[in-house]
Amino acid sequence: MADKFTHLILDALTRVAAEPNGLPLYGTKTEAGLFPNAAAAKPAAQKCLADDLVRVVAADTRGKAPRDLYGLSDKGWEFLLAAVNPKQVLEDFVRVLEARQGEVSELLATARRMADGLHGLKDAVARVLPNVTAARVARPTPPGPEEPTPSPSLKGGEPDPRNSSTCVGPREASREFTPSLQGGGRGVGLLPAPDLAPAVRAHLAGHNGPTDCTLPDLFRALARDTALTIGEFHDCLRQLCADGAVSLPAWTGPLYALPEPQYALLIGHGIAYYASLRG
Repeated sequence: MADKFTHLILDALTRVAAEPNGLPLYGTKTEAGLFPNAAAAKPAAQKCLADDLVRVVAADTRGKAPRDLYGLSDKGWEFLLAAVNPKQVLEDFVRVLEARQGEVSELLATARRMADGLHGLKDAVARVLPNVTAARVARPTPPGPEEPTPSPSLKGGEPDPRNSSTCVGPREASREFTPSLQGGGRGVGLLPAPDLAPAVRAHLAGHNGPTDCTLPDLFRALARDTALTIGEFHDCLRQLCADGAVSLPAWTGPLYALPEPQYALLIGHGIAYYASLRG
């Protein structure tokens, strides 16, 4: 048992003597250490530490947690040279040097291959570069945000639940528009238009389209029987909206997509584009 114990210590000291940068106390599957990571080797490792045969020479920070690297102390050299034939120690050094030489040869071969690859790439660039002409590439314009598509309200004045359109009610119309500021085509103030209002109600009552009647369609229908200006048309709609007779749903799409904008009517903060009778 004592011989095996001493043999483990001598092997560890011989191994670390050829590693000036130090070795971890216990080895792993991929990396050598002073001692194998086994229960039988732990007493020998503790003996080396207790007798100061090894000392910490560096720290290995490559892993998840740093670990100490050990090298021979002066006591360790004395113990090794007293217990082992110096010739054997030299032979171990030679084997380590041969292994290092093989590693260096592999590194040199890799470096030569990299140099050859860089030289070939440089030659290829030198051949292609004279044939390259400067070309100005237009930078593509990134697409802008999509504008919401207009969605008319349902017939009857109620807003379409599939969009966020809002209808302007009579209270808002009467608050936002005053006779002195929003006059129409004839004179100042809201026109009573006694002949036009019944025609508006009659046309909206007979409208059976899938959506509310648009103001351009309503204007053209009224203009077939009456000499009508857009100002008179708007004044009549404002008065009917203020009286609660009609609802004027707003246009919800982008302004540039508004068809025939001259017939649209500014109501409050929205642009009315549809008309329907209130229930």
